[in-house]
Amino acid sequence: MKRTTIILTGMFFASAGVLTAAAQDATAPPPPPKVIQIIREDLKLGKSGQAHDRSAANFVSISSRAKQQGHFIALDSMSGKARSLYITAYPSFEAWENDNKLIDKNPGLAAELDRALVTEGEFAEAVNSEVFTYNEDWSYHPNSDITHMRYVDISIFHIRAGHHKEFNDCVKMVKEANEKAGSAGHWAAYEIAYGGEGNTVIALSDRKSMSEIDKDVAEGKKFAEAIGGEEGMQKLDEVCGQGSESSRSELFAVNPRQSYVPDTFVKADPDFWKPKSKASEAASAKPAAPKPTPAAAAKPGGN
Repeated sequence: MKRTTIILTGMFFASAGVLTAAAQDATAPPPPPKVIQIIREDLKLGKSGQAHDRSAANFVSISSRAKQQGHFIALDSMSGKARSLYITAYPSFEAWENDNKLIDKNPGLAAELDRALVTEGEFAEAVNSEVFTYNEDWSYHPNSDITHMRYVDISIFHIRAGHHKEFNDCVKMVKEANEKAGSAGHWAAYEIAYGGEGNTVIALSDRKSMSEIDKDVAEGKKFAEAIGGEEGMQKLDEVCGQGSESSRSELFAVNPRQSYVPDTFVKADPDFWKPKSKASEAASAKPAAPKPTPAAAAKPGGN
């Protein structure tokens, strides 16, 4: 199981996928959003950490005060180049346009945004924005609750020109084998719409802990048996190789200090999504000064 297939078996998502939908009726699992925007910041050497958290928090504050519909989750790279991703979810392109209008109609917030962008320039050596649309047929059991996620892995595929059928067959085989094996695999797939190379597909997978990655590896044997053993794996590898000309997978950690999430996220996991600053933790840990007794509080000579 090499190249494309080894990535496909562990895919999932929802990262930004249910950000907007999670705030809706929790009794029915919502579908991932139709549109996501991914802003990538390639960070300058030594420019990550708390200083970047404080700078990026300006965008969280502006979005919150503007009451924007598009919530976003910030991710810090654990593989590849040092970079931050900001994944924003929208139910439609119209909703994205409406969010932009909220800033345009508020000169004060627009000015704040301009200043925040200048400050952020101290940390980013390059910024790129890509827009993707949801593909239900290439997704598999998208997660309906990501309030407790801590990591996201993102798999990127480039479909060979003229070979969408083979890529589709590859995904279908992987989904069927996962179903038969009863694996925990789950992902949401998105196709590039703007800002990137054509025929690009991404699959995003949330993780509550990195132990889930260990579980994916351990389930590899069951997956191979479900698809038909060595012969089935060879067939899968051939089909996927015909459909995709390249693929890779990257791992990211969720950064709550740079994320703008719905209130439902905060209520579900307040210690994570609204972490206290070290200063406030130190202040709360400091013992309160003892109240003076009436005798100690009496003025000198008051006997």
